[in-house]
Amino acid sequence: MSTVKGRAVQVASAKGAFEIVEREFAEPGAGHLRIRVQACGVCHSDVLTKEGLFPGISYPRVPGHEVAGIVDVVGADVPVFKVGDRVGLGWHGGHCNFCEPCRRGEFILCKNGLVSGINFDGGYADYVIAPANAVAFIPDGLNPVDAAPLMCAGVTTYNSLRNMGARPGDTVAVVGIGGLGHLGVQYAAKSGFKTVAIARGQDKAPLAQQLGAHVYIDTTTQDPAAELQKLGGATVILSTVTNAAAIEAVMGGLKEGGKLVILGVPEKPIQANAFLLIGGERSIVGWPSGTGMDSEDTLNFSALTGIRPQVEVYPLEKAAEAYERMMSGKARFRVVLTTGA
Repeated sequence: MSTVKGRAVQVASAKGAFEIVEREFAEPGAGHLRIRVQACGVCHSDVLTKEGLFPGISYPRVPGHEVAGIVDVVGADVPVFKVGDRVGLGWHGGHCNFCEPCRRGEFILCKNGLVSGINFDGGYADYVIAPANAVAFIPDGLNPVDAAPLMCAGVTTYNSLRNMGARPGDTVAVVGIGGLGHLGVQYAAKSGFKTVAIARGQDKAPLAQQLGAHVYIDTTTQDPAAELQKLGGATVILSTVTNAAAIEAVMGGLKEGGKLVILGVPEKPIQANAFLLIGGERSIVGWPSGTGMDSEDTLNFSALTGIRPQVEVYPLEKAAEAYERMMSGKARFRVVLTTGA
């Protein structure tokens, strides 16, 4: 069997510290790939592995679900990928093909779906072994550092936006200009929507304009719902924040038939005005992320339109420092580990 040695940053137990170890990475089984990792984003959802918040995690476990790299070995029964292909791996870590959602083509809703870095070892390592049906091709023109965050933050914002029914010229608002929001603003603007960025403080206005926003709303001095209604109401509001009050404050800005899309998990349950929803056929929806193919669409659109994440880069051996930087909320805006490959 063709094994290879490499580094991995693992958590030995729930709430354990990160530790860097040398491992042997086996040859992939049928339907799997071994990927030589070049870059891996550090996402807030990695806290689920680090703190043991996701049920059923087996330790030690290597986090990481924003992977960009090169196919190193192809397992049996994989007709699509070949050695040397540039590929990405995201949150969606594979699907069973046989449960009801899979049989209906809703692979992201697979009842037996896997999560990279939770159900199997992720990308805080020199290599990752993953189901081929979870993997996306990375197009020319996207380097690994830029591609990695798009495998989670990118696909979550782009894929949700393109599935909400908005048409070019419609008003789309993005709440929060952070790890997801700074990408959401770019995707909305490049998709032809009248793009409104909503955040706290006038200091974020220049960045919002730089990212492509046509209008900026400062919630410290303006009522976001009222300001959106002055624009005719938003067809879609993408909420990327975790503050329940901030989410509640924008609901009244939806136009008739508009959708508030929850991408960030709020720290407490949100309250909604039922009359507002019923009276205008407005709705609140959630969106998970996307499959490998959805990620591939995201990467291709990003390469085509020049959309890039803003990143801070750390070497793999400084994973603990990179994770703390991400958790501090001070990173601008995504943190990425590189392996030197």
